[in-house]
Amino acid sequence: MSIETAPNVSGVSQLFQLLRDGVPRTRAELAKSTGLARSTIAARVDELMRMGLITPIAESVSTGGRPPSQFALNPSARLVLAADIGASHATLAVTDLAGSIVAEHGEPLDVSLGPVPVLTWLVDNAVALLERIGRSTDDVAAIGVGIPGPVEHSTGQPVNPPIMPGWDRFDVPGWVQQHLDVPVLVDNDVNIMALGERAAAYPGVEHLMFVKVATGIGAGVISGGALQRGAQGIAGDIGHVRVARGAGVPCHCGNQGCLEALASGPAIARALRAQGVPAENGNDVIDLVKRGNIDAIQAVRQAGRDIGEVLTTCVSLVNPSVIAIGGSMARVGEHLIAGVREVVYTRSIPLATEHLSIVQSAAAQNAGVLGASVLAIEHALSPETLSSLVSA
Repeated sequence: MSIETAPNVSGVSQLFQLLRDGVPRTRAELAKSTGLARSTIAARVDELMRMGLITPIAESVSTGGRPPSQFALNPSARLVLAADIGASHATLAVTDLAGSIVAEHGEPLDVSLGPVPVLTWLVDNAVALLERIGRSTDDVAAIGVGIPGPVEHSTGQPVNPPIMPGWDRFDVPGWVQQHLDVPVLVDNDVNIMALGERAAAYPGVEHLMFVKVATGIGAGVISGGALQRGAQGIAGDIGHVRVARGAGVPCHCGNQGCLEALASGPAIARALRAQGVPAENGNDVIDLVKRGNIDAIQAVRQAGRDIGEVLTTCVSLVNPSVIAIGGSMARVGEHLIAGVREVVYTRSIPLATEHLSIVQSAAAQNAGVLGASVLAIEHALSPETLSSLVSA
């Protein structure tokens, strides 16, 4: 269909934005919401039906005569691929347009292997997952990817990622598109976790922070309902903020006293080894806490206080209503969060914490893939993308 014969390209896209929420509506309700004539609504509904993006659903209650048809988003019209690549583990999921996971695969994967081996893993497993559910790459509308380092959002390229040798300025979207010819969106892993947490548990919350505590520490910031990336894409990089207790403690970034050097999983394990407690990594710390080891519990609680010290400043700057703590170290349960709460609630002004919830992540291990899915869906169903599809 050419632009000339399309039933108002931008109008069709705008109507779809109303129907994206999945709430069924009749043509009459759509006409009332938009102020458009029913004939115009009918033409635009027909076009969206032709594209497969909306579908008729169960008839609504009739007030007399023939029951009016209702229409809503057709989640299965297209698929998106969502990849959450961490420092030592990666998860790939196929989701529908509502963000529901259709198929998923995760396994240990060392990001320091470099971009080509890691992205080859992504492509190979994407094809395998699609084959498993009887779909093809033609059904994929977009791919969302989260990686554990700073990302220049406009290009999708990692920029000086400290734990990702060989990834600096690598064209992640371009390489993936050589193998899967669909749009590729790349962001920092903590940013996508913030998107995933909000979508899964706090869709109505306008101001939220997601704090990942794992091999590293970082935060994703949502303010005014929008993800805040900052001028260079490193907004929320709280892991390299200096904390009082860290004087003289070296960090892999080259500075001393960084939060990450004190409160990450490896840092807690190192502190325990210095006390004679055998702990090689964050997983060992988690196991010790679950077995009730007092030294490990106290070390985790102190890490929570250190994180709380930095978050107290964040609360004053951003004024979130929810701080969700996630990442692998969140598996220690309330001990870490108790330390965070202890400092934040004590040192912040009462007005800032009056309605502040500091909680364990509700999305948990799925936060990353859910957020990568949100990133891909937002692109695939954006007014600009829809307009190009309507005119095709």
